[in-house]
Amino acid sequence: MAGKILTIFFFITTSIFFFATLYHLYLRDSISSVTSSSIDNNYLRLSDPPPSPPPPPPKITTITISSPPPPPKITTITISSPSPPPKIAITISSKKSDNLVIHENISSPITPFQISPLRGQISSVSILMPDWESFVIVSPDYTHVISHHDPYICLYGTGEISPAFPAGELHFPVRSIFKCEFPKRARRRLPFKPPILMKSTENRNVSMISTMPELLRWTFLVYDSLTTDEDIVLFVKGVNNRQGINREPNEFNCIFGYEGNKVIRTNVTSSIQEVFRCNRPDPTVMEGEGVSISLEILLPVPMVVPSVAYYNAPRKLATNKKSEKARLCACTMVYNVGKFLKEWVLYHSKIGVEKFVLYDNASDDDLDKVVDELVHDGYEVKTYFWVWPKTQEAGFSHSTIYAKDSCSWMMYIDVDEFVYSPLWANLSRPSESLLHSLLPNPKNIQDPLLDKRQVGEISIPCYEFGPSNMNSHPITGVTQGYNCRRKFENRHKSIVFLDAVHHSLLNMIHHFILNKRYRGKKMSVHDMAVNHYKFQAWPEFKAKFRRRVSAYVIDWTKELNPRSKDRTPGLGFSPVEPKGWPLKFCEVYDNGLKDLTRRWFALKSPTPLHDYRMQWQR
Repeated sequence: MAGKILTIFFFITTSIFFFATLYHLYLRDSISSVTSSSIDNNYLRLSDPPPSPPPPPPKITTITISSPPPPPKITTITISSPSPPPKIAITISSKKSDNLVIHENISSPITPFQISPLRGQISSVSILMPDWESFVIVSPDYTHVISHHDPYICLYGTGEISPAFPAGELHFPVRSIFKCEFPKRARRRLPFKPPILMKSTENRNVSMISTMPELLRWTFLVYDSLTTDEDIVLFVKGVNNRQGINREPNEFNCIFGYEGNKVIRTNVTSSIQEVFRCNRPDPTVMEGEGVSISLEILLPVPMVVPSVAYYNAPRKLATNKKSEKARLCACTMVYNVGKFLKEWVLYHSKIGVEKFVLYDNASDDDLDKVVDELVHDGYEVKTYFWVWPKTQEAGFSHSTIYAKDSCSWMMYIDVDEFVYSPLWANLSRPSESLLHSLLPNPKNIQDPLLDKRQVGEISIPCYEFGPSNMNSHPITGVTQGYNCRRKFENRHKSIVFLDAVHHSLLNMIHHFILNKRYRGKKMSVHDMAVNHYKFQAWPEFKAKFRRRVSAYVIDWTKELNPRSKDRTPGLGFSPVEPKGWPLKFCEVYDNGLKDLTRRWFALKSPTPLHDYRMQWQR
């Protein structure tokens, strides 16, 4: 009898422990699942089409938007219900844990979204980025007190700290950025609170964190703005979330906020992807620069998108020389490409590219040093600090305005892509006219036999090269190291006439929508191709797992859309080298560009171990 009792007792105890463990794991996973992807799907659900309008709208007294308890569900909205409202002005409050609280206040206009510093605190705005990383953007008024000789930390509400690493500066106005890891314990405490940026030697007090507003999410943010001579362009994450599905411009206003409860609204004229264009305020009303700017959503629920953008005077790409407008430039988005950049710049500059515009996606290698060396050697290379992840389309849209006064045509290719023509095979030396000969003559740009419209974009097909039995980065460069490719071309890259780009700035990474009086022209692969050294030696290719720069391309770690052309055939969802990787994607040996670049750029090797060295080797 006693044995049976002990057996039953042991069974009950074990069962309780087992189910308690399961519940704990479920709770932990539910909370930890609030990553950038889950936030993108659940935070405010702005990608969903607005519901049908109800009968006469109720008077909105208070709407509270906050992060729900785990697991995340739908934003909670509280509405009281008497008579239809007059025109509503909106104020943003940052009290307690609410990220945005919107109140009806007919007499008071919008006040800008800001976080006031507490005593002893560096004024800043923090954003939760992908991979549990916090970006801490120091206020323009405090950036000058930041010392790069002192170590800084991020202090979280759980008492945990993480090192704060300098990550560059945003401009217009200048603001320092720090990156901090979001601690694991803090990930389990909702709502997420921003860290306090402080010197590591200062006293730590976490009590003030509980009074701070909720941490901003990267998935819902106005992150940059650009002023043109006619209007203002906002770059906004989290409103038009789905490719090809864009909300109507009349659902928004641009708002310009001042301290002292002064605000200006203007109409939005275009809403495409992450790009919103709106009218400029009356210059007689707009006082100075450095004014916060954001996007006001009118439907279905009024709210203001959090913003780290400012209104400034029109700014344009600066040039190293007092020269005429370049006929051909090249633009690309880069991340840790220091080891590849010289080869790419030297090659393309010799065949006709006059200026290079790099959108730096928060590189932490020696990119700046390499750019300085190129500039010192006489190459015109400009870097625009573009820290925002998965915004390649928006960055290219930005470049069409930013570089328009400095460049007539812009070539959009990546640093692992090289334009090449089989027709150049017998040339003894390169010439700047090789690419310029592709561009229509500006005095006679029409081809009456084909189309009365002007050529505004030239599309060049791509060949994708494989690892070519390489196990590490070739010291002589990618054009020398990789010579085996897939048989058929895949996709294309473009050279775009910037004046031909449509007002919406709509693009599909390397292809733009043009104004009606312009047309595209497709090159034959027999006349011109882009050698895309896409599948490189495994250590180099593995680095791509961390970043996919396109806003609409699924990350390789997510088990979605497995048949997409953006996926690597035979590669799973984790950065594990597939069997036989060095010989994959090898269907045709192609030594055309390898032989050509060796003829053009090879130098006698100073060591007996190698027959030659290339001009771009360090």
